Amino acid sequence: MPYTEDGGLLNNFAKEPKMYTAKPPNKKQQRNYLVQAVFALLLVSGLIVLAVSVSGGMS
Repeated sequence: MPYTEDGGLLNNFAKEPKMYTAKPPNKKQQRNYLVQAVFALLLVSGLIVLAVSVSGGMS
C-alpha cells in the first residue's frame, strides 16, 4: 500500500468504503417490528405495574 503520491506528498488517509443505499423493510420485516414493539410495550408496562405494586401503591 503506497503512502506517497507521485509528487512525494504523504497520502495517509483511509480508503473510503463503498456506499450503498438502505432498502425499506418488506411486509414480513414490518410485521416482525410490530410484534417486537408489542412485546416490548407489554414488558415495560408489566415492569411498571410490578414496581408500583411492590412499592406500596400510589398512596
